Amino acid sequence: MRKRARVIYNPTSGREALKDDMIDILAVYEKAGYETSAYATTPEPNSARDEAYRVAKEGFDLIIAAGGDGTINQVVNGIAGLRHRPKMAIIPAGTTNDYARALRIPREDPVGAAKIVLKDQSIHMDIGKANDQYFINIAAGGLLTELTYDVPSQMKSLFGYLAYLVKGAELMPQIKPIQMDIKYDGGEFHGEASMFLLALTNSVGGFEQIVPDASLDDGKFTMIIVKSANMFEMMRLMTLVLNGGKHINDPKVIYRKTSKVVAKPVDNRMMINLDGEYGGDAPMTFKNLARHIEMVANLDEIPDDAVLGLPADVQKAEEKFIKAVEKLPEDEKNGKTE
Repeated sequence: MRKRARVIYNPTSGREALKDDMIDILAVYEKAGYETSAYATTPEPNSARDEAYRVAKEGFDLIIAAGGDGTINQVVNGIAGLRHRPKMAIIPAGTTNDYARALRIPREDPVGAAKIVLKDQSIHMDIGKANDQYFINIAAGGLLTELTYDVPSQMKSLFGYLAYLVKGAELMPQIKPIQMDIKYDGGEFHGEASMFLLALTNSVGGFEQIVPDASLDDGKFTMIIVKSANMFEMMRLMTLVLNGGKHINDPKVIYRKTSKVVAKPVDNRMMINLDGEYGGDAPMTFKNLARHIEMVANLDEIPDDAVLGLPADVQKAEEKFIKAVEKLPEDEKNGKTE
């Protein structure tokens, strides 16, 4: 039986370039051996998530998320809770495209991005779970992270991550620390901080220096807690970030690897940012789901230290276990939020 693929694309992403390239994109996946069809997302909430869930349950082998990081997030949320999860690929067409940057997928060429599948390379990627939601790249809390909600979408489209720099400079004088209670593997933090950040890749808002040593499949978040909110201190830290990621050793920064985090506010509201969007309020528990989604990647271009992989015997045992689990009855509603 021929393998099946479904392209789930946002028709409004990338100045609508995806629609113009869709015939060529479908042809690429057909060449890779997939019987391929496409679905355009609608303005209804969770359109991409629900379609991903549907085709996963129907036994599709590959789901291609075409759009910005928000589209990728929704597709992952559609399949992450299932026992049988199709392989995923991405075609970036958003603003910063952090996930594509981390996987070394071409960000300005949708057809070129599709052609990565022809290399037959993939990574079993870590993803995060925040209470009952999933995220692919970052989770964050604190007043500093809330600036992403205030950047106009038109500004994002025109200037990409530079828009965040402009808006960040504008809002910097307003940023104040809040009381946080953060527990993580082997430690905890109680006190004032302007933000905490959990990263799954090394690309955050278009910057690769914020998390310079991120691994894509080690089962750990990279956690950053910024204890300062003084404008001059923040500018100094940003200079260290841009100067080769030297902020990780600064006394104003807590930089740790952890598989679980519990974040609570103290006498204040703390909004949580999941992949650039509002994801609810703390308290919230974050868990790293190690090697949870197999993702098509440009493995030749990814630094060796960003991918741990598994020894051949462990990989074989893992695949055998997965096949055994797939034979078990599935919970029909598992992985889909009503």
